[in-house]
Order: sequence, then structure tokens, then C-alpha cells
Amino acid sequence: MVHLWVRAEQRPNEERVGLTPEGAAALIAKGFRITVEESPARALPLQPYLEAGCGMAPFASWPQAPADAIIFGLKELPANGTPLMHRHILFGHAYKGQPDGPALLARFRAGGGVLYDLESLVDESGRRVAAFGYWAGFAGAGVTVKAWAAQQAGGICPPVARYRDQQAMVAELAQALDGRQPRALIIGALGRVGRGAADLLGALGLSVTCWDMAETASGGPFPEILEHDLFFNCILARPGCPVFVPHTALAAPRKLTAIGDIACDPGSAYNPVPVYDRATDWEAPVIRVQDAPPLDVMAIDNLPSLLPVEASEDFAAQLLPYLMALDTPEAGVWGRAKAEFERFTG
Repeated sequence: MVHLWVRAEQRPNEERVGLTPEGAAALIAKGFRITVEESPARALPLQPYLEAGCGMAPFASWPQAPADAIIFGLKELPANGTPLMHRHILFGHAYKGQPDGPALLARFRAGGGVLYDLESLVDESGRRVAAFGYWAGFAGAGVTVKAWAAQQAGGICPPVARYRDQQAMVAELAQALDGRQPRALIIGALGRVGRGAADLLGALGLSVTCWDMAETASGGPFPEILEHDLFFNCILARPGCPVFVPHTALAAPRKLTAIGDIACDPGSAYNPVPVYDRATDWEAPVIRVQDAPPLDVMAIDNLPSLLPVEASEDFAAQLLPYLMALDTPEAGVWGRAKAEFERFTG
């Protein structure tokens, strides 16, 4: 019997969950055992999980879970250095040179556990089978528009908080824009993230230039980016990725005053927006990298949490068919994810 242990997220401002009560019921009907931790913040309440047949465990009790349990969460584990003995499903961010990756992998080596990194959960063609990209794009575009509107008032983006739903976000931004119409350019417009950003901007009636691989194949430079008010990077950093906004852009003539680096990979050697060096957060959503004229960079790394209900339900629906296959973890997407883990830890 597969025992899936849904842990409570321990990161501040993280309310998402990767399994809905309906999904839990489907797994239980297949013979799975599901345990759900109590959580003070999860976007979906606990009671429907219990009514679906799940067991309940105290908050953050996963280190004491049975050895055969598969621990399922989304964001990072507490960075306390303890060995990890279980099989874990989470976004590990451990394989692309991120600074915290080696320490996480060392904990798995020390404890004998396995990481099924959700970033490495791919089909036969190498495409991710489940992602939060659409809602990252939608919310990231929203925060960047909010930052631009704050600039127009002579300020800087104030703290952000979760929204009841996407309609509430759009309504707030429309009020902040007060009829102003900044022009935006999206790179990666054909992907999940880019589509989400374009939909948010479209809901506000803004003019959007959509680029993808064909428009960036030259490798740059890309002066058109500086001619827009807003720029959104919606592609993953990888070897050979062009630089979209180089350091020289800070001193160049430009209309650009707000960047939404929704891909948000400042620790990568392949970062295509190397004008900033750290992620931002809900309390300080942007980094001001130039004062005159201002240039703010939004690089929040848990953007979908601003719309946690929609993001959770969408992601869970994408992932459920693959969770149903956890009874054969050496095959398919899980086998590929384990092979990737072993490549980096072997």
C-alpha cells in the first residue's frame, strides 16, 4: 500500500497544497493511504480531507512519519541540516547550480532518502507534467504592474498579500492604474508562465508585445526591451540563454522602469536578467536597481501563493494522474525523477 503523507508547508506566506480532497478520495479508492498534516495556513481546509477518508497528523510531524511513507509537499524543507530518510516529493531546486542545492542533496545522502523533484517530473519528451507556471505568470505580472503604478505616484511597491481570487487582483490593479496604459513586452510568451502574464495584462487592457524563441534566436542585444515600460522574463535560465537586460542597460536611455523576472533564478550562472542578485519577497516585492529613472525588479519566488486556491486546484489536477501511478515508482515519471536524483548524488 502506498502511504502518501501530505505535509504542511512551513515557509511563511505559503498556503498552497498539491492534492485536493477530491484527489485524495480518488487515491484512497485505489487503495492508497493518505495522511494530511494539520496546517494553520493551507488554502484548502482540513475537514474535507478527513471526510474523504484521510488520516490526520500534527503540524510538521513528517520527520516522525513511518519509514515507508512518501512525504509530499511543495516548497523547501526547514534548512536545519538533519538527514532525510524518507522519499520526498517537492520542488527541490537542487540541480541547476542553486546555492542551497548541495546542502539539500547532502541531507538525502546522509539519511538514505530519495528526492522526487517536481521540477524533474517529466514525460518521455522531457516536458514537465505539472507546474504552477500559469499562476506564477498571472500573479507576477500583477505585482509588477503594481510596482509600476507605485512608481508613477513617486513611490516603491508596497508589501503584497494573498488575494481572494484573480478577480480581486485585477480589480485592485485597475484602480491603481487609474487609466494609465503602460506597454509591456513578454519573453517566453508561448509557455505557461508567459500565457499567465499575458492574460493578466489583457484583463487590464494593456498593450503587450509577445516574444518567444524565434524573436530571441539572434542572442541579442535586444533594445526593444528598453522601449517598453514593463518587461517580463518568463523563460527558465539554462546554458546558452541570452542576456535580455545587461548591466549596461542601467545607464542606457530607456523607457523601461519595471521588470518582472517571473522565472526568478538570480543564483544561476545563466540568469538572463543579471541586474539584480537576490529574490524579493512579499514584504519588499521589488529591488530598486537604478534611481534615475527608476528601475525596479520584481523577483518573488513563490508568486502562485498570492492566488493559492486557484493555483492549488490547477496544479493538483495536473499532478493527480501521476500520483495515481505512485504504486509503481520505478517506472514512468517517478523513475525518471529518481534517475535524475541519482545522477546528482551517485
